[in-house]
Amino acid sequence: MRSTLLALTLGLLAMGGAAAAPAPKLHIQALNELATPLPLPYNEAANADSDVAAAKARAKASGKLLLIDLGGNWCGDCRVLAGIMALPEMKAFMDAHYVEVAVDVGRFNRNLQVPAHYGITQRLEGVPSALVVDPASDTLINGGHIAALADARSMTPQAIADWLAQWTR
Repeated sequence: MRSTLLALTLGLLAMGGAAAAPAPKLHIQALNELATPLPLPYNEAANADSDVAAAKARAKASGKLLLIDLGGNWCGDCRVLAGIMALPEMKAFMDAHYVEVAVDVGRFNRNLQVPAHYGITQRLEGVPSALVVDPASDTLINGGHIAALADARSMTPQAIADWLAQWTR
């Protein structure tokens, strides 16, 4: 089994496949350790199209991935995710690998042109929904997995870090 795994890893590296960056090890293990009150990460008055375009340009210029966080301030899971992203270890990891932009989708009735740009035209499965985008090609990397963080309050902070790490290069 080890030799198979080693051969597969070496094969991927030889083909130019990049391994995901390791997730940060978070010292907070339980959600009740997060700072309160939890942040309100979504600006309801923001121009989502210009915010996404600016973040995409920064991501492209820096060689980082773009993370589009779709949600609303009414959503407890969205606020938990924002609290986890504000942890020092997580913020350092995100700053190293992602440019993040938060987009308010209201009650699934606002700024839906943003996910539609990446082929998501059906109602969002839940929020927060995370779009991991390669800014160079403007393509969605995590298609089929955008609602994985919609249960952020039932996930450990480490599980969220691990999920985000799997998309990095």
